[in-house]
Amino acid sequence: MHIFKVFQIEAAHRLPNVPAGHKCARLHGHSFRIEVHVEGEPDPALGWVMDFADVKAAFAPLFERLDHHYLNDVEGLENPTSENLARWIFSRLEPALPGLDKVVVHETCTAGASCSRASL
Repeated sequence: MHIFKVFQIEAAHRLPNVPAGHKCARLHGHSFRIEVHVEGEPDPALGWVMDFADVKAAFAPLFERLDHHYLNDVEGLENPTSENLARWIFSRLEPALPGLDKVVVHETCTAGASCSRASL
């Protein structure tokens, strides 16, 4: 069974490695929507895989590091594509969140990237 919790961050970035003249080379911001997916079997007594409050608590330090920040200044996110952001979140969240299965980053309403154990 999978559960997920959604977070939203506001952050600015620019992509330093795109071709000259590409619009994403300019400083801009997004309302990133981040889904944190956890896999596991529901506890027979509680009926849930995990308390959503525990997912929120595990993500809180990352939220504080990302929300309303310039992502290029975050160590490990010097080239903050959606793909790199999803991988960055997954790798830092995994030790704190047993059963973490996937992180999905929505950069816009219609575009994003995901990272799972299989894609690391």
